[in-house]
Amino acid sequence: MREIVLGTAGHVDHGKTSLIRALTGIDTDRLKEEKRRGITIELGFAFLDLPCGHRLGIIDVPGHEKFVKNMVAGAAGIDLVAFVVAADEGIMPQTREHFEICSLLGVKRGLIVITKIDMVEADWLEMVQDEVRQFCVGSFLEEAPMLLVSSVSGQGIPAVKEELDRLIRSADFAEAFGPFRLPVDRIFSMKGFGAVVTGTSISGRIKVGDDVCLYPRLQPAKIRGIQVHGQDVLEVEAGHRTAINLQGLEKEFVARGDILASPHSLLPSYMLDAEFSYLSSNAKPLKNRTRVRVHLGTAEIMGRLVLLEQEEARPGERLNVQVLLEEAVGTWPGDHYVVRSYSPVQTIGGGVVLNNAPGRKRRRFKEINKEIFALYHAGAADALAVFHLDESGILGMTFNALEIRLGIFGKRLKKILERPISTSDILIIDSDRQWMVSAKTMTHLKEETLAILALSHQENPLKEGMVKEELRTRLAQGLEAKLFQLVINSLVKEAKVVQEGATVRLIGHQVALKEDEQSARRELAALLQNAALTPPTKKEIIVELSKYSKTLTLQILELMVRDQQVIKVSEDLYFDQQALSSLQDRLVALLTKEGEMDAQGFKTLTGVSRKYSIPLLEYFDKLKITIRVGDKRVLRGR
Repeated sequence: MREIVLGTAGHVDHGKTSLIRALTGIDTDRLKEEKRRGITIELGFAFLDLPCGHRLGIIDVPGHEKFVKNMVAGAAGIDLVAFVVAADEGIMPQTREHFEICSLLGVKRGLIVITKIDMVEADWLEMVQDEVRQFCVGSFLEEAPMLLVSSVSGQGIPAVKEELDRLIRSADFAEAFGPFRLPVDRIFSMKGFGAVVTGTSISGRIKVGDDVCLYPRLQPAKIRGIQVHGQDVLEVEAGHRTAINLQGLEKEFVARGDILASPHSLLPSYMLDAEFSYLSSNAKPLKNRTRVRVHLGTAEIMGRLVLLEQEEARPGERLNVQVLLEEAVGTWPGDHYVVRSYSPVQTIGGGVVLNNAPGRKRRRFKEINKEIFALYHAGAADALAVFHLDESGILGMTFNALEIRLGIFGKRLKKILERPISTSDILIIDSDRQWMVSAKTMTHLKEETLAILALSHQENPLKEGMVKEELRTRLAQGLEAKLFQLVINSLVKEAKVVQEGATVRLIGHQVALKEDEQSARRELAALLQNAALTPPTKKEIIVELSKYSKTLTLQILELMVRDQQVIKVSEDLYFDQQALSSLQDRLVALLTKEGEMDAQGFKTLTGVSRKYSIPLLEYFDKLKITIRVGDKRVLRGR
């Protein structure tokens, strides 16, 4: 079983730090100001070895209202809470606020500790117990054990240890799988060692020597050393209070709220789709786009809450929101967050992240937003995977990118993807890169391909088809070649298109010449046949056939080249096929007899000027009939 972290919660001066000192012998107040003022300001840490053999990590949080943000940072990584209420005061403002924060952060287990029992009479103590029990009705602490202690005399301390031991023996604290994540709550430097960060590791494992990344800054680093409760270790898993010495990163580049994590495990984002609970203790409704303080992990970030379905939230209401942040954050779906008002600062709500990198949502599309959030709430990971791939369109997603978007990793995600892959709702385009697109994207591309080809055939009836590269460019900017070819292959298999070399056409498309087009073809054929080895240039052809449009003349010329009725020798010269074939036969016969031929010999053979002889010689070289040796030509076979 992984290490469990216990956090304290309760009003200032209700005895949280004294309780920990009595339990562990460790004073968690380490700052001079804390000792002088007698209150906790920063997070404090201790540990307790229990009879079951388990070591319990303990986080002591500040109780004063000015330091609630520090309390939230500490509570972000706890598994169970010691809810502390002083017998001489009972429920106080920060008692309520800390309780609400623990609820919003998803804490499910804990115990209630009534402290300072040596300072009150029995009937007062009984009244406080009743008050606290009533306060916890309907919450995760409703059935929690209640223990009465005096940290001064030690009364009740053994019972607290016994109850903690029982809680941990009876509860199943499963390991948090996935990449390593540690929200940073402290940063300091040690001479000769560099930057050290501390926090509670909330998922995965990490070893000395492993590469890590600091999010959302995307700063790479390497693990130089790891300590757990002051002891050097080679590896740490989720649940441990951890200090990590970083190589390649200076203290100045790290701040509380950053997340130290495995590389390629988080995606910095300024927007989150989330479920939001507006606390019933709030005095007035919350308006749309209110500026608030968002606490995620150990970070406090300014942002705005966009209420997607209404103009304001009423106290006690749970609703869907989009959180717009002023700084990027790295998180996974399922992570909890707390929201505090901008001014005056107090906890007003919080909830769970549903989408860690959504597109911006428009409030006018209420029904679409409701459908999307219904999908989030359904929690079907296979359907969410398809949804994310639908949203990504032709860009698709790699397996790793999908892991980050779902917060599900490795074999667990592979198992989830088996069904949508088997039903072809998800298509693997590149197995080496594990790159995928959705069936919806493929269908859209196929429909667009057919539409583009139909329009091209309509606009260019004399062309047999579209050049593939032109089709890919028109289909979608940045469309990858592998995905494009899969689209074409699929349409070929469905007998909807034909692929011939570098061109693609619709299955039923044929070149059918109209009367004027047939006439232009006959005239052009006669022109080139009569010219034989001295044809007019492309410009001269256009002039000769000026009664037809330039576009039509060039299309007919291209068609005749495709049909091999005309041979394109250079960009400007087109020859009648029969004239060129006859010349090839005479050239081969001459070289077979003579063995070689210079430029003058070729001119004598053809009777043409240099304007034609040079392009023709280069043409036969290109066909690999002849090869140039010095200033002469010989048959390539010789």
